[in-house]
Amino acid sequence: MHDALPLAVTHEVRDRCLCLHLQRAARAVARRFDEALRPHGLTNGQFSLLMALNRPAAPRITDLVSFLAMDRTTLTAALKPLERRGLLTIVPDEADRRNRRLVLTDLGRDRLNAALPVWRATHDALDDGLAEVPRDGLRLDLRRLSETP
Repeated sequence: MHDALPLAVTHEVRDRCLCLHLQRAARAVARRFDEALRPHGLTNGQFSLLMALNRPAAPRITDLVSFLAMDRTTLTAALKPLERRGLLTIVPDEADRRNRRLVLTDLGRDRLNAALPVWRATHDALDDGLAEVPRDGLRLDLRRLSETP
């Protein structure tokens, strides 16, 4: 027979569990951005991934793994539909042909430019909802958590 787990423990986890609260908040925020970006044919994850390619030098896949906090397999799977849609291209790295570089295409850049006002408006609405929370402090704390091993 197993010892009963008191309901008070369930309440403790419900009220204290940072992981639970972060996951719930992340899903709620992701749904809002997914809905806002849907008319542009993007999910929030795709928008973030494409935006991460918007830099002077095309990044390597390994550069994005840590930036997006994704494993290589998941990132590669996320790239394929964007590549098929012509929003990015994957090319060999000229310095090391074993590596691949991710290039934002003109179509991808156009899609980001079209979606950016919606992203900003959605972000503004979320920021307004955090009026009582020091937003920069929250972002800094979240960055710290993402960098913690």
